[in-house]
Formats: sequence, structure tokens, C-alpha cells
Amino acid sequence: MRHRKKGKKLGRAKGHRKRTLQALSHALIEHKRITTTTAKAKALRPFVEPLITRAKEDTDHNRRQVFRHLQNKHAVKELFGDVAAQVGDRPGGYTRIVKLGQRSGDGAEMAVVELVDYNDVKPDTGSGRTRTRRGSGKGRRNPDDE
Repeated sequence: MRHRKKGKKLGRAKGHRKRTLQALSHALIEHKRITTTTAKAKALRPFVEPLITRAKEDTDHNRRQVFRHLQNKHAVKELFGDVAAQVGDRPGGYTRIVKLGQRSGDGAEMAVVELVDYNDVKPDTGSGRTRTRRGSGKGRRNPDDE
């Protein structure tokens, strides 16, 4: 039973899950917006937000603690430099998850994870109607024409 167990397993072993979250965090810090599955996005948020909170105070100890999780010195430099300056006065909630709908290949729920202070443009959720293969509307009868 999984009573009181924190976090999602994502169908991976512990080491694979850890590296997946590291890679997603690095991509988020570098690009400020990434597209991934909803499950990975929800698992990423509690992993990356404490790191951003630590980056607001630039000390050697905090840099070492963040590097321990990210294992990427370029991501740590970007996090303590640009990202920390941008989110300096925000008390929390540094990431936003926007659901996009289902992926066409396997039907997985997709989402965009972005740093809140960087992206003011909301992503297109794909809610517009698309044409299906069943008909283009050319063969339909209009009762007004008769």
C-alpha cells in the first residue's frame, strides 16, 4: 500500500526517476518553458520549486545543495543568476502548469510547464475545432436550398 508516500513513481525505478526529474528541471531552467506529460509536470513542480527558493539567497551552501539535486553547473549558474533575480520578491508558486489535451500518438495528457515570471503569453490549448475524416461538409443538404 502507498499510504502517506509522497511523490509519483512515473513507472520508473528510483534512479531513472531521479535523472528524469533532473533533466526536466535543467530543461525548464534553460528554456523557461517545456512541454511534457501532465504526470511528469506534476512530479516536476515539487522537485524544482524548493531549488528556486534556495536560489533566491546566493550562498555557497545553497549553491552546493542545488547542485546536489541538479548535477549541472550551467543550470545552477542560470538559476542563481537570471532566474533568482527575476523571482526575487515572489513568495512561492514559481511554476505554472497548463494542460494542452491529448497527444495524438498515444493519447497521453500533455501539459506546458513554465516559469511564471518569464512567459506572459498563454500557450494555445488546442481547444479549437478541427476537421475530422468523416466529412468535409460538401455532401450535406441544406434545408433552406430546397
